[in-house]
Amino acid sequence: MNNEKTILLECSQVAKSYELGKSYVPVLYDINLTIEKGSWNAILGASGSGKTTLLNLLGTLEKPTSGEIYFEGRKYSTMSRRESSFFRAEKIGFVFQSYQLLPELNVWENVMLSGMLNGLSKANAGKKASELLARVGLGERLKHRPNEMSGGEQQRAAIARALLNSPALLLADEPTGNLDKNNGESILELFKELHNEKKCTIIMITHSDVVASCADNIYHLENGVIC
Repeated sequence: MNNEKTILLECSQVAKSYELGKSYVPVLYDINLTIEKGSWNAILGASGSGKTTLLNLLGTLEKPTSGEIYFEGRKYSTMSRRESSFFRAEKIGFVFQSYQLLPELNVWENVMLSGMLNGLSKANAGKKASELLARVGLGERLKHRPNEMSGGEQQRAAIARALLNSPALLLADEPTGNLDKNNGESILELFKELHNEKKCTIIMITHSDVVASCADNIYHLENGVIC
């Protein structure tokens, strides 16, 4: 098989700076990165190294100052804001450190909403939400609201939500960062199981060597440079 066919995502000389008054503050410099389909990748770095900025660029939440990002050969730079929004909904799932569940909805509604926003009927979205929540161990907690659940349970719900639209790429921002040791280990085990089952490509950013060691590939990000 031609190895190029396995490439899902590629960064070529990507840089990012932010405008601060009349000057620019560089965050990322000349990022070159190739991610293969089905791989689990960790981007390891200390706070302030540019990890979240890089994840935002990979998820089309921000645009690079220079360089190109390709997804299955398609340039991010050719997408309009509307196209980027549809692309994210169809291709990318996000797991955030802070869970970002809507407090006024129960966990089933939180997960189901992701599918409805992507065009699924309420019945289909609800069915998939129930199945995924059962898969992540929350089958008995469907009607509970986020504030009635532990941090580990909320993160499991966030993972179910991220998987609802069967994304090609799962982006996880410090997924165990707000959890205690036991809950963190439980979430990592869940990632391992889902990665094996779903064959979804994962890019996870973390400051923890232990968390990063679960991945197939580890990239070190220091002072805005992958080294």
